[in-house]
Amino acid sequence: MPAAKKPSAKADPRAGERAVDAYIAAAPKTVQPILRELRRLIKAAAPPDTQERISYKIPYYDYHGRLTYFAVFKDHISFFVPGAATAKFASELQKYRTRHRSEATIILPLDQRLPATLITKLVKARAKELSP
Repeated sequence: MPAAKKPSAKADPRAGERAVDAYIAAAPKTVQPILRELRRLIKAAAPPDTQERISYKIPYYDYHGRLTYFAVFKDHISFFVPGAATAKFASELQKYRTRHRSEATIILPLDQRLPATLITKLVKARAKELSP
């Protein structure tokens, strides 16, 4: 008998949300509140029809294309904002950059507060880029 297929997002619209719940639950306990706050900020700033999913084994937000991603690492969270939105806030992002990363990668150290206003501005700017 063939293995059961995973339900698609169309068959189960909450599958992506549950997958992100599982990603956060698998993170170290000390990091989970930070990930929940980042998720809350993204969802609050994103348009209402943004879909939460897992892509490349990390949380991904889809709004007519790649809105944002995030991933937890040992000492930081990488927050990925593709497109031109990061250029608009380049001066504010300087302290969250490292030389050898892409322009889309924003490093959020675990020992610092999330830059909530900046995250909100980035998500809104990226959503505007993707708006049909």
